[in-house]
Amino acid sequence: MLFEGPLREAIHHLKYSGRTSLSIPLGGYLEAHWQTASLPADLIVPVPLHAARRRERGYNQSTLLAEQLSRASKLPVVEPALMRVKATTPQVTLNAAERKANVCAAFEARSDLVRGRRVLLVDDVCTTGATLESSSIALRQAGATFVWALTLARAP
Repeated sequence: MLFEGPLREAIHHLKYSGRTSLSIPLGGYLEAHWQTASLPADLIVPVPLHAARRRERGYNQSTLLAEQLSRASKLPVVEPALMRVKATTPQVTLNAAERKANVCAAFEARSDLVRGRRVLLVDDVCTTGATLESSSIALRQAGATFVWALTLARAP
């Protein structure tokens, strides 16, 4: 789905206004797409926030969405599998080249949790793909055999 209109508004409320209950219906959209996309996975990994941003916000919206998908898919959410090790500028303020540079080497994955496994990476929005690319590189370097990415919305 495109990141516009009511969906954009709902994601912004989830992400910035503490409306965590929106993860339930929004997670339903992820579930519906996952069921039709046939993405074979062993575990779900939400794109992490840096520890400082998570403390500030109080939650990670990608984790909330991943948990909703897990309920339907029966795949475990393995949040510690991927860590954001570099505090980054919020991507919303950056152009495509800046976004890629911003998240370069921002993630590390735990090989003991992903080696030989097929990972379903979950995030709220894909704008340029920079965050998903950087996350996927870290997961593959740690030994994940496949990394699929599933987002709630993508940029128009």
